[in-house]
Amino acid sequence: MITHKTEIRVRYADTDQMQFVYNGKYFEYFEVGRTEMLRDNGLPYSLIENNGYQLPVLETGAKYLSPALYDDLLIIETYVKEKPEFRIHIDYKIFRKGDMQLIAEGFTEHVFINKATKKPLRPPEFFNNAMQPFF
Repeated sequence: MITHKTEIRVRYADTDQMQFVYNGKYFEYFEVGRTEMLRDNGLPYSLIENNGYQLPVLETGAKYLSPALYDDLLIIETYVKEKPEFRIHIDYKIFRKGDMQLIAEGFTEHVFINKATKKPLRPPEFFNNAMQPFF
């Protein structure tokens, strides 16, 4: 399985009163991992949208295993296990760099839609070609 890795540092604004990363921030971290995975495979969101497609989120999930703290350097591993038909399921694992402790894991599921009509579509060939190494 091929994974894409992105590093992110926990900002003070990402933490809650307990000094842990606020649970909702992990979905932003997933977005960073997803965006960078796509960009590094020649698929920045601007290219997808300029070709008439959008990828709204249909479903998300997260499991929190250990708290991340201010100034931790995190590694977001992003991967796709299956070639998408209409939906694309993207998985994530977040580790603390250094000790590589698993902090959280989760997923997002997206559907390809026509940018103008908002109707579901099959993924475009250019997307599947660029993501082929992951499937």
